[in-house]
Amino acid sequence: MKYTNESIEIDGFGKEKSWETTNEISDFWQWFPTDSLKADQRTTAKFLVDDENLYVLITSYSESSEYIVPSLRRDYSGAGNDNVTLILDTFMDGTNGFMFGTNPLGVKRESLISNGGNNYEKDYNNSWDVKWETKASQQNGFTVSEIKIPLKSIQYPEGATQWRVNIYRHDTHTRQWSTWANIPQNQTIAGLAFMGVVNFEKPLKKSKKMIALIPYVGGAVQKDFDASQQTNNFNYGGDAKVSIGSGMNLDLTFNPDFSQVEVDDQIINLSRFEVTLPEKRQFFIQNSDLFVNFGDRREAQPFFSRRIGVAKDTTGTTFENKIIAGVRLSGKINNNLRLGFLNMQTDQDPSNQIAANNSTVFTLQQQVLDRSNLSFIFVNRQTSGNPEFDHSQDKFNRVIGLDFNLASKSNRWTGRTFLHHSFSPDQKQDAYASGIRFNYNAKVHSVSYGGTRIGENYQSDLGFIRRTGILKNYLRYTYRIWLKSKTLRSINLSQTFYYVGRPKDDYLTTDRGLWSSVEFSFLNQAKLEFRYSNRYTYLTNDFDPTRSDSNVYLEGGTGYDYDDVELSFQSDRSKILNYNIKSSYGNFFNGTKFSVSSQMNYRLQPYFTASMRLNYDQIKLPDPYPSANLILIGPKVDITFTRTIFWGTFFQFSSQSEIFGINSRLQWRFSPLSDFYLVYNDNYFVTDTFAPKVRSLTFKLTYWFNK
Repeated sequence: MKYTNESIEIDGFGKEKSWETTNEISDFWQWFPTDSLKADQRTTAKFLVDDENLYVLITSYSESSEYIVPSLRRDYSGAGNDNVTLILDTFMDGTNGFMFGTNPLGVKRESLISNGGNNYEKDYNNSWDVKWETKASQQNGFTVSEIKIPLKSIQYPEGATQWRVNIYRHDTHTRQWSTWANIPQNQTIAGLAFMGVVNFEKPLKKSKKMIALIPYVGGAVQKDFDASQQTNNFNYGGDAKVSIGSGMNLDLTFNPDFSQVEVDDQIINLSRFEVTLPEKRQFFIQNSDLFVNFGDRREAQPFFSRRIGVAKDTTGTTFENKIIAGVRLSGKINNNLRLGFLNMQTDQDPSNQIAANNSTVFTLQQQVLDRSNLSFIFVNRQTSGNPEFDHSQDKFNRVIGLDFNLASKSNRWTGRTFLHHSFSPDQKQDAYASGIRFNYNAKVHSVSYGGTRIGENYQSDLGFIRRTGILKNYLRYTYRIWLKSKTLRSINLSQTFYYVGRPKDDYLTTDRGLWSSVEFSFLNQAKLEFRYSNRYTYLTNDFDPTRSDSNVYLEGGTGYDYDDVELSFQSDRSKILNYNIKSSYGNFFNGTKFSVSSQMNYRLQPYFTASMRLNYDQIKLPDPYPSANLILIGPKVDITFTRTIFWGTFFQFSSQSEIFGINSRLQWRFSPLSDFYLVYNDNYFVTDTFAPKVRSLTFKLTYWFNK
């Protein structure tokens, strides 16, 4: 990578002389539909660096000038549109990286990659925001994308002479995904196991220290129609970000306000357990894997950041709990050791008998072997002060644990084993959680196994634990058939088995399942899947899956054996109107269930996108048990007037919660990472009558002062 003293203007043309003298990379490989051929459309990239910035010039050749760019909103989805994406593994550990993407109209997206980038849902954090620049120009037969990334916005070792890098491209005209590194098609295209290497002309200097102050002011007018009460409030506070060395970040927050964060999608929950929703608050985002990547994310996660800022009163009702301040230190101590420290103080709420709490998380992650690591975690939730009211929380709750995360050099073998123990004032035995998981992912064969043991008295107040006192085993095998067809890319045949038992009850089986599925993957990126399931559920407690008010429950101490069939289809997402639909029918406990879920998406690019999410569950149980027709409707409309002004409106109705909600958010990014938000929220009771519940209008102004 050539060093330059020339001033580089980010205009999407690359006219500077330095671009003419630097080497370029080309010869991209296909990843979709195959991994054995070169890409049909040529892509080239050049790199430059100076003391403060990394510059990248990507040229994407195309036979067609018809590009698909659905929206001007930042953090667009990579599927269904033309784009190029840069991936940086600056510490060359194959575990953590940075992603920067852009499209033919110069719209940005960025993401943090953790755990090697093996799982699209868990290992890519698109809520991360950082300052960088990009411009694109469409020319005769090609698009030029010019990128400028401040070195102080990312972390890297001082004196580095090379980085691991990859660039991939989605070309909707040929329906191909191509990458500079040759990546097996059974691996993720943005994974960190397969990358190229770029060498610097001279070692990188220590990056300049980043100091950012991000104050905010905000206010809201809210009316509670049920309580006949109106409140007005004005808030102020802010965040600070400081880079420490070349690999650590210090984040501080005072009186944080998250009113601008997009509302969560409502769900229809037919299970016996609580469900998790993703973290969207910016303060908790960077290096979040250092805090959340422990244990079994589905069954026993010792730290779940969404626990901070909410609390339960003595009746178990959940309330928002004000955060007073917080500090967060995270990143690389050296090439092989990472550290995470988080401390948050929440306020007491005497009216709801909620005590003030101090929450601390401390983690260390030591890299071992090629891409594996050994991690330590300590979690502490401590009641602070001496509240004069009764409250249901223990004085403290603590968890200590070790995890070993496996990732082989070829990424064929991945997995984890962990052992955690919790502590509370009335310490009891059987207060541990342990587990093992491994995955073997080859081109034709894929095998996954997981085993988890959660003690009866294991507890993490800051974590997510679905249930305790269980032993769970999970096994999945997939056989892939890669085809040379004009329509089909592959056929995947899968068999899955899981078992959950209770050791203290002579290993009583509470859950058992057997799934058989076949998935057809098409060259136009559509997918069709058929699945047959046979399940067994033993209810240890009374349960009403409809969550109605009938007070008639399926009796605890009873086992149910039931099966169903499911058909799902995902259409070609590059079409103006695209959709996915899933439908199932079969037995459900002692009755039947028919379900349909679908999402349709429509665009008038690049200014208007609309989607409609629909879920319908028809549950029929024999008398006297309640039957129900559960409906969830969630239309969204997103208007992107420019690259800096966005207006999104989200409607939601759930017959299970009997609430109709409206969330409308106007965002003006008047300066890099500085925003003005105007948010309108309206909620209505939908029972026997349509009546307003809570209505609010909120504004928030943030400004990023950067040094």
